[in-house]
Amino acid sequence: MDRSANMRAIRSKGMRPELAVRSLVHKMGYRYRLHKKDLPGKPDLVFASRRKVIFVHGCFWHSHYGCSAAHVPKSNQDYWGPKLRRNQSRDRRNIKNLGLAGWSSLIIWECETKDTTSLEKRVKRFLGRKPNVEVR
Repeated sequence: MDRSANMRAIRSKGMRPELAVRSLVHKMGYRYRLHKKDLPGKPDLVFASRRKVIFVHGCFWHSHYGCSAAHVPKSNQDYWGPKLRRNQSRDRRNIKNLGLAGWSSLIIWECETKDTTSLEKRVKRFLGRKPNVEVR
């Protein structure tokens, strides 16, 4: 399969890292909305009552600094270098605009989804106490 066909096959929603985070957060007892279009960057998980959002970023697409998956491909560097820098710039702008609107943001990197214990602790710190669930 050539590179362009491979890249075309990659979607922005419902990828394995995002599904792993969604599953973990749901098991923890938190409820959320997905990809709210009226918020900057269409965050992956939205906790409206807490005014908090979670972005699940792919290490390659969002250029995770220090991660081995975040590299500029050797072929067509004139395209990929600026493309990945634009992604980073857009991410910073979205986070800033969310903050100005009173929202807190958490970025979870694709490579961080492998360590669920650590991920659960980060999510708990970010979201705060679990909601009280009344069992009847």
